[in-house]
Amino acid sequence: MELLTGLRKQKLFSFSLLLFTLSIGILIGTLIKTGVGAQSGAVAPDARPLTIPDPVQLSTAFSELARKIEPSVVNITTDYIPERQQSAQNRRLPQVPEEGDDFFDFFRRFQIPFGDEPMEQRRTGTGSGVIVDPNGYIITNNHVVDGATRIKVKLNKEPQEYIAKLIGTDRETDLAVIKIDAPKKLTAAKIGNSDAVQVGDWAIAIGSPFGLEATVTAGIISAKERDLPGAEQFQHFLQTDAAINPGNSGGPLLNINGEVIGINTAIITSSRGYQGLGFALPVNMAVKVYNQIIKSGRVTRGSIGIQLQSQVNPELLKAYGADSGVFVTSVRPGSPGEKAGLKEADIIISLNGKPVKNNNEFINAIADTPVGSTVTLGILRDGKRMDLKVTVGDRSEIWADNPQIAGNRGGQPGQGESAGIRFGISVRGLSAAERSEMGIPGGAGVLVTAVEPASFAEDIGIQPNDVLTEINRHPINSVDDIRKVQSTLKPGAPVAFRVLRPSIAPGARTSRQRTWTPLYLAGTLPNQF
Repeated sequence: MELLTGLRKQKLFSFSLLLFTLSIGILIGTLIKTGVGAQSGAVAPDARPLTIPDPVQLSTAFSELARKIEPSVVNITTDYIPERQQSAQNRRLPQVPEEGDDFFDFFRRFQIPFGDEPMEQRRTGTGSGVIVDPNGYIITNNHVVDGATRIKVKLNKEPQEYIAKLIGTDRETDLAVIKIDAPKKLTAAKIGNSDAVQVGDWAIAIGSPFGLEATVTAGIISAKERDLPGAEQFQHFLQTDAAINPGNSGGPLLNINGEVIGINTAIITSSRGYQGLGFALPVNMAVKVYNQIIKSGRVTRGSIGIQLQSQVNPELLKAYGADSGVFVTSVRPGSPGEKAGLKEADIIISLNGKPVKNNNEFINAIADTPVGSTVTLGILRDGKRMDLKVTVGDRSEIWADNPQIAGNRGGQPGQGESAGIRFGISVRGLSAAERSEMGIPGGAGVLVTAVEPASFAEDIGIQPNDVLTEINRHPINSVDDIRKVQSTLKPGAPVAFRVLRPSIAPGARTSRQRTWTPLYLAGTLPNQF
């Protein structure tokens, strides 16, 4: 019995030992297989595993930049109205009388326009600008505001439009300075240093392409000191592939720190849209122009009245005995250069003792020299070295017959130049006989003889030949009555006009058959008018 029990225990032990041994073998085999598999899968054992980083700081930098600069960028709308334009509303007058009718003399006498008279079309333009002073001074392009009858400025995310004054322009850099009077201090952009810009730096453009306000695009600086065919003398651009389109003109080009490094000015395109070639005037030049305009309303540059060979090759210089310098092709009669003795084919090799490398360097140095100062030019003539002293003159006076040089404007506000409250209308009183002849009811009112294009009066619908009877419920019987009401008004105030407008009944043949319809026209006075 005990033997049977012992055999059973021995079998159980042997079975347990066998099971344990088998388990250990399976485990060791698995580990070996896993290790071999891992070793065989390490195709690039010296490669580091990739990791997903935290959100990129550069992305945050762009969004922060956009948030900070947007309040400093403005949308500009301009009106261009020919001087002889007739108001579009005048076409509403019905049934123009034939010559010889009683009404014909009436219309001619009081200058009521006939519906079939030609009318030139009003044009509008759009652009951008950048606020550089909290008091409302804005830099933009001259071509954005050039010739505008009225300049309107809209701040970012604000519905109100401001009428801007034109402080001054500079055609040779295509820059202009305008000003708005806002009820609060504005956010001025931070000015950078365009001399520190390097090719490959980030570049961010912001403006209103095709009227889409506060559009932000990014790229890099593609080139510096880029001269374009047809560009003006002082336009040596920063080139960028940041998207610039029509409407971006006058807006800022920024570096990654949100500093203005240029004023977006031009594009090269075959489709009138973005093709990766945008050009901005370096801000250092813009600052020079701006500072002169706010001081004197115009830009003054020095000149000695000479013209230079645009492309000077080494062979030309060597043929005339020089290794470097600028080649004089003509000297303007009566200019400082002629008075100093400069002649055609002279080669200017130094300015005040410093070597002259190229045309741009020389012209810019003379332009920055104060008018009336004397400079010393080192020249080569017929292979001989000599020095000439030249008194620098005013570039705009020396080249007065060149509109691109002498055509700069200063202190000409865009429909905001006149002091005091103005509605943009001309009026005159009416005698009792005129009232009777014209069939005007009642004894009040003055005749509107003209409405200025793009004025407040035109905006709200006042027309020539309206009879103005009330302003803000005050009776109007004379020009003095209008002045009294004007003296109580301030920009931003609501103003309501009651006018009588003439119309002619169908089939009417005498002046007594016309009717006068009362109309109520109202609007908010702009900040400047």
